[in-house]
Amino acid sequence: MNGRPVRTGLLGGSFNPAHRGHRAISLFAMEALGLDEIWWMVSPGNPLKANAADMASLKARLASARRIARRSRIRATAIESNLGTRYTVDTLSKLRRRYAKRDFVWIMGADNLANFHHWHRWRDIARQMPIAVIARPGYDGSAISAPAMAWFGHRVRPRDQASDWTRWSMPALVLLRFRPDPRSATALRRSDPDWFLDHADAPVRDAVTRQVLV
Repeated sequence: MNGRPVRTGLLGGSFNPAHRGHRAISLFAMEALGLDEIWWMVSPGNPLKANAADMASLKARLASARRIARRSRIRATAIESNLGTRYTVDTLSKLRRRYAKRDFVWIMGADNLANFHHWHRWRDIARQMPIAVIARPGYDGSAISAPAMAWFGHRVRPRDQASDWTRWSMPALVLLRFRPDPRSATALRRSDPDWFLDHADAPVRDAVTRQVLV
């Protein structure tokens, strides 16, 4: 990488469980944005899903993410629990300080852009690093008409400039078109509600912090 900062994508989520759709989207984003790697940030607890009854343990979700990320430049991590942060805006701030030699871009699906204005201090998230939004079936219309999209206004960058994101001034957003993938964690939980039992016994190592969850 010739001494330049490591170009790192951040994809946050519950990963309850992780699946091949997460992987496909990540590999697409990696190519479109010219990334060196992507971190899957497995959330200890999403404030917008605080009372989800079917949320598996952090260890099980991290283990499923590590399994799906095998043999790729995707690194599954539960670093938010290590940082002690609850909100994305605080997580990103601490990551930028801890890993100052990396360039970070936040990656999210169109479903998240549609409700981005409900996130804690969402404008401050946008001011910290560029955002890449990946199309998701059924959400494109609501994403385009979302309050956050109106706020970005002329700061939305053309798709053919996606790999130039390290040179953008914030806030900046790019919309990436990806072949729709019908897979979802919700459908997987319905088909296999006990999926987390596969990860009940074995310890799992965080791919970024190297800590072991037992």
